[in-house]
Amino acid sequence: MNTVSLIGRMTKAPQLKYLTEGRLQTSFVIAVSKGYKTDEADFVLCTIWGKLAETTVKYCGKGSLVGITGRLNTRSYEKGEGTRVFVTEVVVEDIRFLVTKKRDDHEDNQEQKKVEADFEFPTSQSNQLPV
Repeated sequence: MNTVSLIGRMTKAPQLKYLTEGRLQTSFVIAVSKGYKTDEADFVLCTIWGKLAETTVKYCGKGSLVGITGRLNTRSYEKGEGTRVFVTEVVVEDIRFLVTKKRDDHEDNQEQKKVEADFEFPTSQSNQLPV
C-alpha cells in the first residue's frame, strides 16, 4: 500500500505550469514539523495535477497550512553534465486548505520573471525551519 498523509506549511507560493496537451501541474515544498518539542522539520516535495493544481495555486500562498494525501513517487532525470538526479515526491491526490495565506502579487510577478531549475534539496545538514 502506497499512501502518504501529511500536514505542513508551504515554503513558497505554488506556480501553475501549463504542459503539453493542456495538462496543468504545480509543485511545491511543505515543511512538516518533526514534533511538538522541536523546531526541526522535514521538507517534502509535492506535485499536483489538473484542476486540483489550479485550485491550489488560486487559494494558497507561502505559509499556507495544508493537509495532503497522496502516494510516494520516485523518478530520475539527467542533469547538464550527465549527472543523474533522483527525486522522491508525493503525488497529491487530495489537499485540504487548513489555513490559507494570501498570495502576494509582487511575489508572483518576481517568480514569473525567474526561470527556476528543477527542485534540489538544501545541502546543509540542518533541517531547521527558516525564520
